[in-house]
Amino acid sequence: MSNDSIKVTSPLLPPLNAFTTMLEDIWERRWITNNGEYHRRLEQALADYLQVPFVSLFTNGTQPIITALHALDIKGEVITTPYSFVATTHALWWNGIKPVFVDIDPANGNINPAEIEAAITPNTTAIMPVHVYGNPCDIKAIKEIADRYHLKVIYDAAHAFGVAKDGESILNAGDLSTISFHATKVFNTIEGGAMVMHDAEMKQRIDYLKNFGFEDDVTVVGPGINSKMDEIRAAYGLLNLRLVDDAIEARHQVALRYREALRDVEGITFWEDQPDVRHNYGYFPIFVDAKKYGMTRDQLYFRMQERGIYGRRYFYPLISTFSPYRDLPSATPKNLPNANKLADEVICLPIHHALTEEDVERVIEILKI
Repeated sequence: MSNDSIKVTSPLLPPLNAFTTMLEDIWERRWITNNGEYHRRLEQALADYLQVPFVSLFTNGTQPIITALHALDIKGEVITTPYSFVATTHALWWNGIKPVFVDIDPANGNINPAEIEAAITPNTTAIMPVHVYGNPCDIKAIKEIADRYHLKVIYDAAHAFGVAKDGESILNAGDLSTISFHATKVFNTIEGGAMVMHDAEMKQRIDYLKNFGFEDDVTVVGPGINSKMDEIRAAYGLLNLRLVDDAIEARHQVALRYREALRDVEGITFWEDQPDVRHNYGYFPIFVDAKKYGMTRDQLYFRMQERGIYGRRYFYPLISTFSPYRDLPSATPKNLPNANKLADEVICLPIHHALTEEDVERVIEILKI
């Protein structure tokens, strides 16, 4: 999935030293939000880069999930995963929807399609899987289940910027997909997010909903919210899009070094790249078996912190253990053994395109006790 032509020649993307000029241009235009020039350019540039039909920009990565549920009129129950960031399930709560948790596949952290069908009830209206750490879900199996039971599918693809399977963007799966452009992501607009949809009609509907439901200055077509991206962050995103391929490759090299160094460390495991997948290396999770490794995950985590190395127990605790959700029948630990095990063992190691070789070797040294 090559993006060289966009990276090098697209007129949508400014030169790297252009941010000051862009800010001056925004100032002169006196148009700083509400579908301005840079907003439109970034939407089209992202659609081109990601090889998707339509993109709608948002002010953060949570609002597109909330809006997608509203746009598809999802109600009742939605089957989802407990192994994610809390925004996934909070979006259901904000729409008055009951989350139904099912267990995950320990081979990739994603929702296990084999668990979905047993969780479907007459109240189920949708499935909301997460491409955990950018690992593609079993899109085909989920689609078959959704089609069989006439369910909608909304993918939380917060981690999946640029990820492709067999040359096809995984953002094209489902009825809608949502992305995060938070500062911690491979591609970011400082804060921001987007929704990917399949047709112009849905794109127009989403654009109305994220701007209070306004069709024009006197017509409101629905109960929308205010979740638009401004011109300054759109300009920042246009610059970052120029750098994203190099950033992904730099992260890839860090991931390769971690794997090489940790492959024979007893008690530490990690996932290999999936075949025929273009990964974005946004995260590098390891899993700590305390009996084999000689210390618990938390002991290692705090040991790293003491030496100035900040990993993240991502995702721990499970969403299903938080107070709004822990009393749900589907949240019981015996229903989620794989999710609980991964949550208790995971540390995401530092991975960034600006990490030096010395930085990476410091992390490896601490892990090789």
